[in-house]
Amino acid sequence: MNGVIAFLIFIVIVGTLIFVPQLAAPYESLYGEVTVFTCAKALAMCAVVSVCAGVLIRRIPNYGRYLLKLFLFALLIRVFIGTAIFVFNGQDFFGGDAWTYDYYGLQQLLAWGGDKSAQANVDHFVGTGFTSAWGMLYIVGAVYSIIGRNMLAIQLFNAVLGAATAPIIFLCAEHVFNNRNVARFAGFAVAFYPSLVLWSSQGLKDGPTVFFLALSIFATLKLGQKLSIRYLAVLLLSLIGVLAFRFYIFYMMLAAIIGAFVIGMRTFTAQSMARQFVVVLVIGLSFTYFGITRYATAQFETYGNLEQLNRSRQNLSSSANSGFGQDVDVSTTSGALTTIPTGLVYLLFAPFPWQLGSLRQSLTLPEMVAWWAAFPLLILGIWFSLKYRLRQMSPILIFSSMLTLAYSVFQGNVGTAYRQRAQLLVFYFIFVAVGSVLVKEKRDERRRRAAEELRGAALGLKPGLQHPSNAPG
Repeated sequence: MNGVIAFLIFIVIVGTLIFVPQLAAPYESLYGEVTVFTCAKALAMCAVVSVCAGVLIRRIPNYGRYLLKLFLFALLIRVFIGTAIFVFNGQDFFGGDAWTYDYYGLQQLLAWGGDKSAQANVDHFVGTGFTSAWGMLYIVGAVYSIIGRNMLAIQLFNAVLGAATAPIIFLCAEHVFNNRNVARFAGFAVAFYPSLVLWSSQGLKDGPTVFFLALSIFATLKLGQKLSIRYLAVLLLSLIGVLAFRFYIFYMMLAAIIGAFVIGMRTFTAQSMARQFVVVLVIGLSFTYFGITRYATAQFETYGNLEQLNRSRQNLSSSANSGFGQDVDVSTTSGALTTIPTGLVYLLFAPFPWQLGSLRQSLTLPEMVAWWAAFPLLILGIWFSLKYRLRQMSPILIFSSMLTLAYSVFQGNVGTAYRQRAQLLVFYFIFVAVGSVLVKEKRDERRRRAAEELRGAALGLKPGLQHPSNAPG
């Protein structure tokens, strides 16, 4: 297996250096100069970040070797897809936001250098409350400050974060269920599910967002077991990461974390209560000290109302042919509640077969069929978690439920719902893994009983054959 990985890495490096400059040459007016050197810089950036992630993954007790291989295979497929999108100029087809982040990330770099015009452009884009993915601009600006403008490098950087999400979800599942099969299924699904691969192979904020969400949940689970300065720091940094990429999700994640600590993820004792109190207190004091609480409050006052939500939803539903529910009004509580059933169906199951009117939509059909088939397993996994792992799964259950309901109200576009479902899939797959293992164990149990019955019947019917319990000593 190690030889296969090394061979694939070699093929990716050589193939990128040889073919990408030639294939991307027609698009140099968009990308800037694409040479062997610029490709080498992108690969070097990817290699540095990958090695850092790989070292941390390899040190994980018991599962380090397996998770490192999972990470590398997940990374290789993302590098391949991301490079293909780059050389064939597929950004507009798959995710036009990449051009936006490229432009404003470069403006952010110029603003850091003192360019007032560039600073005005950045301020106009992100707004006074830093609402529009300022974290992505910081990543792009930071990378460009090191190696120059290089959109391929941004894609490969995101590919590392997307691939690293798979081991994190593996660890979350293993922590809660203490079952290797559940953890492997969940980690494998996150590593190779097509839409998760696609969104984390581009210069979009989806990959970093999902990574920080998964890291926040993992740190919360570890802190629910034992107070640790390391995981407390990881939790604070990952929450800031969530805030930097999708500010509205930050509130749901924070509510889920605090709710989980209030409920308690382990058996209630004086020690566990003290631990939970300390964690919540440190989070509150840290955010207050750095001004995040004030910043978040200002955002919530500006955007956290139903009228603003309704305007955003109307824009989504009317901005493309894939919009739905154009006549829905969620500016009132009753309107928001009545739209949840329809929104939930679209969020979970769209695009539907009768909506596949373009090549881009048709490409989603294979994975959607797989998702529709897995949905009963999702329900089974949620039922089992609620019945037997409610405390342990509380942060995941609370967060995924809140975000699912929020998107059910907010989303008015099939394409956007499909894209943002990725933020939920990484946690849904844990439940799907539980349901899959339960079905497999039930099937194996039936087979074992059937085999025992056949064996018993054979022992009882064959003449002259004695049952082991009656065999002579």
